[in-house]
Amino acid sequence: MASNLTQTLLDPILAADPAGPRITFYDDATGERVEVSAVTLANWAAKTANLLRDEFAFEVGGKVSVLLPAHWQTAAVLLGTWWAGGEVVLGADDSADLAMVAADRLAEAPDVDEVLAFSLDAFGKAVPDLPIGMTDYATSVRVHGDQFRISDGGAAALDGRSVDEVLTAARAAADTHSWTAADRVLSTASWNTPDEIIEGLVSVLVAGASLVQVTNADEEKSERRTETEKVTATLT
Repeated sequence: MASNLTQTLLDPILAADPAGPRITFYDDATGERVEVSAVTLANWAAKTANLLRDEFAFEVGGKVSVLLPAHWQTAAVLLGTWWAGGEVVLGADDSADLAMVAADRLAEAPDVDEVLAFSLDAFGKAVPDLPIGMTDYATSVRVHGDQFRISDGGAAALDGRSVDEVLTAARAAADTHSWTAADRVLSTASWNTPDEIIEGLVSVLVAGASLVQVTNADEEKSERRTETEKVTATLT
């Protein structure tokens, strides 16, 4: 039985290939390309977990409402929430302890005590004209430590599913695709449902593979990107 989802996912890839690309993110609408290693991903996850615990008194078993797109920062904060023993709930949930919301979805934020707003800017710019009572993620997270003392997982990790249920589903998805640590998976899939997050993110990590996540995909760039990123598998 796994006690912490993030630790279970990160420990093997940190041991096997800490510096190689783990998530490469493209936004073809803006030309953005960001590449993060397992170490960098773990550091951002730890910073997020420390932010939740130290600034919001977040406790194991707490619930986080997430309104974020498929993005490398989303991967980091999901891992950070799980590291802190929290449950991720997708969409607006007024019963959550806090919410993580993209800047373009702030109007959808649930009625909770704390809202973390995300610009998702590659250079860490703050959300402009942030409403009173909301906290900017990019400017708040950077001051926190990049190591985190492990927390046991809560009863649920993702929309009511336990850590073991998420891992079982992720391993099944990875087996279905025959993914291994040698694979580099290119995905244009969204992360709007638990199943999409399990297949599009968790299964890639649990297989030890690396992810090339593309948003606003330009089909004219697909062939060249597949070649330059050494893609071995695709997910749409």
